[in-house]
Amino acid sequence: MATKTVKRALSAGAVGAATLSALLLPASPALAQPVIIPGVGAFEVPDQIQLPAGIPGVPESIPVQLPAIPGVELPGAPAPAAPQAGPRQRVVDAAMSRLGDPYVYGAAGPNAFDCSGLVQWSYAQAGISLPRTSYEQLSTGAPISEDQLEPGDVVSFYGGSHSGIYVGDGNVVHASTSGQPVKVAPISSMPFAGARRI
Repeated sequence: MATKTVKRALSAGAVGAATLSALLLPASPALAQPVIIPGVGAFEVPDQIQLPAGIPGVPESIPVQLPAIPGVELPGAPAPAAPQAGPRQRVVDAAMSRLGDPYVYGAAGPNAFDCSGLVQWSYAQAGISLPRTSYEQLSTGAPISEDQLEPGDVVSFYGGSHSGIYVGDGNVVHASTSGQPVKVAPISSMPFAGARRI
């Protein structure tokens, strides 16, 4: 009698082990796709995971959905959304798009500018309204020191009679004077009068 019990236990154990191995060691994966991790290497990742066949209510395979990971190339994964430029970056981009446009006293764009006209027009492209003259622009927004400058800040020179937009790396984009197009220049090339964060 003990021998029959042992044989039944062994048979049940063998069936259980076979079932467990079928669950844990599925059939070979469907087509694999490479995942490239910079500095690490490429890895094959299956498109699907095969599940044991014949189990009621359980599909034969499930698709693999890989999340988007910055810096990791995943075939078939949607491209990450491009970062949206904030208003200050839109101001800088607008001003930089006018490089080479002529200086015309009293002009406020879109094809010719004086200094405050360029600043006003660039801010308008980001949906921000600014006063028209450089003196008024020097009194708008919050005052900041030269060492606090960030791209998009309004920078004033010559006691407030000239304005431009800080673009980073110690430079300002501005419509300087008659005969000179809109250009980028070092802040240190003009006497700094103040800066404003809008």
